[in-house]
Amino acid sequence: MSLRAPFSCAYKRVALTSPRTSTTVVPSFASQWRGNATVTSLKADVTTGSKGPTAVVFMNMGGPSTTDEVGDFLSRLFADADLIPLGRLQSYLGPLIARRRTPKIQKQYAEIGGGSPIRKWSEYQAAEMCKILDKTSPETAPHKPYVAFRYANPLTEDMYKTLLDDGFGGGKGGRAIAFTQYPQYSCSTTGSSLNELWKWRQRLEGKRATGEAEPKGAIKWSVIDRWPSHVGLVEAFAQNIEKTLATYPPGKRDRVVLLFSAHSLPMTVVNRGDPYPAEVAATVYAVMQRLGMKHQYRLVWQSQVGPQPWLGAQTSDTVESLLKKGSTDMILIPIAFTSDHIETLYELDNEIIGETAHGHDGVKRIESLNGNPIFIEALADIAKAHLESGESCSPQMALRCPGCVSERCLEQKKFFAGQAKHL
Repeated sequence: MSLRAPFSCAYKRVALTSPRTSTTVVPSFASQWRGNATVTSLKADVTTGSKGPTAVVFMNMGGPSTTDEVGDFLSRLFADADLIPLGRLQSYLGPLIARRRTPKIQKQYAEIGGGSPIRKWSEYQAAEMCKILDKTSPETAPHKPYVAFRYANPLTEDMYKTLLDDGFGGGKGGRAIAFTQYPQYSCSTTGSSLNELWKWRQRLEGKRATGEAEPKGAIKWSVIDRWPSHVGLVEAFAQNIEKTLATYPPGKRDRVVLLFSAHSLPMTVVNRGDPYPAEVAATVYAVMQRLGMKHQYRLVWQSQVGPQPWLGAQTSDTVESLLKKGSTDMILIPIAFTSDHIETLYELDNEIIGETAHGHDGVKRIESLNGNPIFIEALADIAKAHLESGESCSPQMALRCPGCVSERCLEQKKFFAGQAKHL
């Protein structure tokens, strides 16, 4: 979530099937792939299994779909102390910063098409994943896709009300999986989304709504809270990198520098003990192992905002420095993002490739995961394994950061970890 580069999209129509094959293949996660696959077409009519239906909620920060939504998006974003800690003056400074930044951010969105594609891709990925799950996990079918954004429509509150309208919870029971679309866990991203989900669960189904801490017939929740080194995620990134490497002349190909770029964090969050830097590094290392460690690489960080110290080195500074040192061939890899949005379409493409690296055709970016069939198959595999595990969340999620003092975070973790006894 870039705050200096708002989510946008004059996105081109993207093929949702492989450009290299028209055949339908369902890859196995028991081994690595060397060819692309298309998502399997499945029947829409699904019999309810013994443990179904199952709601699968894709959680992400979201982005404004139009320039008119930018103001509200920024207001929610700067009000979130989990994401941007502004101290005791958050309620005053947040709205002030949002108002001042709105015109600039609207112009940036307009420049790349007027809205973020993240909702389009999130809804597509969730729907296609659920089609696969209906076939691979029939006992928990039908699997119904939902999207819950933290700062843009569809908001978590509205998603939860839709769940209730669709017959989940509200005395009727039913199961829902909160599936973070941040592969690497951070309290600022997945943690914030879970805090919001827990808040609305308490308001709409919990003690505040019914007078009971655990009302009968409430939704049974579980969480997929991280998946940084899943083989399918790694393979999807690796194949996109190989595809981009193939565009360089053979004599240059082995000298291309790979720059894995992830959204940065304030050092106050990092020093609190947030696991995000380590988990991003785990993804990078797994991808490099898949590529045979044949290229020079670095993990760099983008989207720093404000004067306080953030995790570095910054992506833009790194590109500029390498160019000055004579390294003119490099590939930018958005390693912590699962679809196109402002950080890829504006910050990487326009600001870094278009401006910082202007005139250097050897600086390129890999294609984002978007409708990548291997990635969507990976999502289904992760969800299926989670359903079969009987766990409410990973063991890591229940462990608070060493420097955490948030009571809301504590209660949220206790709630989701405690759901295991209801599954």
